[in-house]
Amino acid sequence: MSASIGAPYRVGLVLIDDFALLSYASVAEPLRVANLLSGRELYHVSVLPTSGAMATSSGGVLVPATANIGHPIDLDLVIVVAAGNPFTFKDERVMSWLRQLARRDVALAGVSGGPVVLAEAGLMKGYRMTLHWEHAPALRERHPELVIDRSLYVVDRERLSCAGGTAPLDLMHALLLRDRGVTLAREVSDWLQHTEIRPPGGAQRAGVVERYGVHLSPLIEALGAMETHVTDPLSLDDLAQIANVGARHLTRLFKDKLGTSPMALYRKLRLEQGHRLLCQTDLCVGEVARATGFASAAHFASAYGAQYDLSPRQSRNRDSSYG
Repeated sequence: MSASIGAPYRVGLVLIDDFALLSYASVAEPLRVANLLSGRELYHVSVLPTSGAMATSSGGVLVPATANIGHPIDLDLVIVVAAGNPFTFKDERVMSWLRQLARRDVALAGVSGGPVVLAEAGLMKGYRMTLHWEHAPALRERHPELVIDRSLYVVDRERLSCAGGTAPLDLMHALLLRDRGVTLAREVSDWLQHTEIRPPGGAQRAGVVERYGVHLSPLIEALGAMETHVTDPLSLDDLAQIANVGARHLTRLFKDKLGTSPMALYRKLRLEQGHRLLCQTDLCVGEVARATGFASAAHFASAYGAQYDLSPRQSRNRDSSYG
């Protein structure tokens, strides 16, 4: 994947409608700035919408095509940028084209929901990967054979994946550093005022402390355990043991600091994941129930209805995408 001396490195940006504009800009701008600061075209970027002459971002911004999918074009790296609900993207023409590129040893990357598209095309098996945290549970359910990290980005041979948002800035810095050297990589990051470069294994989300506004160790430990045991929920005694306090004391801490009981909050977290699975996958209600630790589809549907005032089927029909 190293750039040839004197020749522009050819990058194709595949934009799937409803793509996140921030993710797109975080990929494209470092390449533009690298060209600007170097005074020559180090990177030749082609924009390839998947639907016609324009790609439409989630905010309604139109990005015009500069090349067309399937037409003759030589590329070194193709980056798929997607958001919304990438699981609904079923364009076999695009999937087939991506598989053709893989057979020609073109490097493939996905950003935000883009790794979902690569995985659905069968192109991530045997590779480590990451993606936006919102889509990770659904992808694990659909493709349990995949190795999914919680990293900001992963580079595994000729496959690259990135969580989206501003994380592509860190990925592009790493690629510039590798292919163009430390001086230009630093100059580009300084130009973009991206001075705090995050490592690939950096966290995608704020930690428990920031998200819940808690600072007591028992609460932090219990909340962390809840988030990592959704499919196999822990009992109150299990949580208390992890938190190194008694069950009654843990319950008092939750009610004092979070206004609810541990098990009520735990159920809420599991149902939120169930909601994401309903909206992002075609798993049946029973499969979603098992994936979120409920004993049966009926048990899940009853709890889901109490939280969302909708049945799982009604929710799936109404809410079909995430931004």
